[in-house]
Amino acid sequence: MATETPPPSKTPAQLPSAEEFVAVRESAEFGELRGAYRGFAFPLTFAFIAWYLLYVLLSNYAGDFMGTKLFGNINVALALGLAQFLTTFLIAWWYARTAAARFDPKAEAIKSRMEAGE
Repeated sequence: MATETPPPSKTPAQLPSAEEFVAVRESAEFGELRGAYRGFAFPLTFAFIAWYLLYVLLSNYAGDFMGTKLFGNINVALALGLAQFLTTFLIAWWYARTAAARFDPKAEAIKSRMEAGE
């Protein structure tokens, strides 16, 4: 059976010391990575929670609006409820794409240097 990952090495990897972890955490490169992640994830999380709470509030306090028929048996509540699922999948796709392009290469570079003892 073919696999993409090599088998584990027989020699145990040398783990970085606590001082090395602290040095990396305080480095400019790690700060840049953390800032880029937070700059992407926090606003997106806030926007999604606001969108979800808007749906809940409309469901509770704007029953007439949510019951408005759009076409056939489809009303505003059903359309917005399905939009919740759509936005969840779109955000997950967008995050995975952004992480693979922006965050993962920087994190891998930091990890490689730590494992190499630099």
